[in-house]
This record gives sequence, structure tokens and C-alpha cells, in this order.
Amino acid sequence: MSDAWIVPGWPAPANVKALSTTRAGGVGTAPFDSLNLGTHVGDDPAVVAANRARLRALLPAEPCWLNQVHGSAVVDVATARGVPDADGAVSRTPGAVCVVMTADCLPVLLCDRTGTVVGAAHAGWRGLQGGVIEATIRAMNVPAGDLMAWLGPAIGPAAFEVGDEVRAAFVADDPAAAVAFRPAGPAGKWLADLYLLARQRLAALGVTGVHGGDSCTFTEAARFFSYRRDGRTGRMASLVWLA
Repeated sequence: MSDAWIVPGWPAPANVKALSTTRAGGVGTAPFDSLNLGTHVGDDPAVVAANRARLRALLPAEPCWLNQVHGSAVVDVATARGVPDADGAVSRTPGAVCVVMTADCLPVLLCDRTGTVVGAAHAGWRGLQGGVIEATIRAMNVPAGDLMAWLGPAIGPAAFEVGDEVRAAFVADDPAAAVAFRPAGPAGKWLADLYLLARQRLAALGVTGVHGGDSCTFTEAARFFSYRRDGRTGRMASLVWLA
């Protein structure tokens, strides 16, 4: 493992490649120190370009960057043009790179067990509740039981405070989601477990090979950007592609 990126610990086929960046290994200065990859956060564009060039050196092609809107639209990166408004991406084309950016939201990387298709989903609570994982898996168009998933760095269950409306939205979809929320100090506030909510959604679809989900972007300040912690901050990337 490099300080600048994490290689997912999942038993993916040999031709499935993936990595998730940390905040380390770049050229940026506070509050974007140092490997900020987001062009929309107020960082110096030249610095972001230099950081993306460092990442690009590890990849077979330029990633298909998305304009993430906390929705459930999914694109095929082989045919996408420009920077599409989407929160999910899939690829069946070797060398075409799926990417999502996060700084507390949950990146979900997916592949099938025979290495024919990969996908990435940006699952903040709105996208997760709105079905971005389900939409990404539909776009992959293989039986869910043939898939495996890796849950990348996100805000952890001891740090993600939400209101009644967030809990109510998930519980309305599935009463079992109630176990992913525990009361926080103030009345009407809850600590939400994004990792558990994602696992529940994946299990409901029939995805059983789920890995990762053991980091906390909020508490691991030296390692990860966190919007909830810092407000003005950088963005990390989680990427997957077929070799």
C-alpha cells in the first residue's frame, strides 16, 4: 500500500484493476494538501492538473470524470463525452477507467467474477437512498450474484450525524434500515452507518461478495479529506478498470 493510494482488498479477477487515492502524495497546500483531484472546490487549477497528471501516470487512460449531482444517473465510460452529469459509471472496454470522487460520501467499486464488466458509484446518503447502487448494477447487466463490491473510504458510523428526515427516507424504503441509525445527542439527530446501509442495499440485490468499509474519512484527518470535518477541502478518487 502506498501512502497516496489504497489497493482494494477484494478477490477480483486478475484483469480487474482498482485503486482509491488518499490525501497524500500530491503538490497542493492547505486546505487542499496535498493530492486534491477536484476541480470544483476552489483549488488552483494548475495544482489540480498536476495532481491529476500524477494519478494519470498509474492508469491506462484518462478517467471519465463525472459532474456528480447526488443522483442515480449512470454512464458507460466508453461512450461518454465531456464531463457528464452522473453519479455512476460502468465499463466493458479494457482501458476505459471509471472514477468517482468523494470526501465523506461512499465510493462503491464493482466487478463481476469473470472480469467482463466493472462499475463505480458515488453513494452519499442522497444517492444511496435514491438508488445509485441499484442503477449502477442494472447498467452492468449481469446477475447480481455474479458481482463483488468494495466499499471505499467514507465517513464512519461514529461521525455521520443526520436528521430525522434522512432516517425516515431510508426506513420508508426498507424498515430494516432502522438498524443503521442510532440516536445522537440532540433530539431528532441520528448517527448513520453508510457502510451498513450500502451492505443492506447490495444484499437485497443479491450481491454477497462485499469487501472494505473499514475506514472513516472524518476521524482519519491525516489520511483523508472530509467535507463534514473541514468544509473547504479536497476530493479523493476511487477508480476501477479492465486491463
